[in-house]
Amino acid sequence: MDTFFPDHIWAVAQKVITENARLGRKLATAESCTGGLVSAALTEIAGSSAVFEYGFVTYANEAKNSQLGVPEDILADYGAVSEETVRLMAFGALRASCADAAVAISGIAGPGGGTSVKPVGTIVFALGQRGQAVEEIYAKRIIFGSNLSRSAIRTAAAAYALELLLPPNP
Repeated sequence: MDTFFPDHIWAVAQKVITENARLGRKLATAESCTGGLVSAALTEIAGSSAVFEYGFVTYANEAKNSQLGVPEDILADYGAVSEETVRLMAFGALRASCADAAVAISGIAGPGGGTSVKPVGTIVFALGQRGQAVEEIYAKRIIFGSNLSRSAIRTAAAAYALELLLPPNP
């Protein structure tokens, strides 16, 4: 197979497209630190247009606010790398699309920008389903480790986000 992505990411993206297509589910992404890697992985798969609907790359806080409706006070109070922000990013992606599920990612890929509270490698994920209230949206913070390269952190974050887009087992 000729693909830009490592085999493990391509395989998960293939599974996400196949399983969601089987269920008739549409997907959206709201990405910050991954800069569109999740969207790119999904669209690497032939037939992805049956599943993948929207991809938002909202790297700047202004984009999170204007494109996804994340309030400025949330960004100021909690920061871009927070469960509050990614829940609202996922909610905004769902609101702006007809997707059934949306994944959101924000983090600190490094090499700079980390703090003692949010070190380099801190990535926050959210997975929202159509019809959920913001506070019901799943969110998780993972610290991938400051010893990884920027590229490795972004790749690991994209792989985890793809896993979140797999439909739940019946």
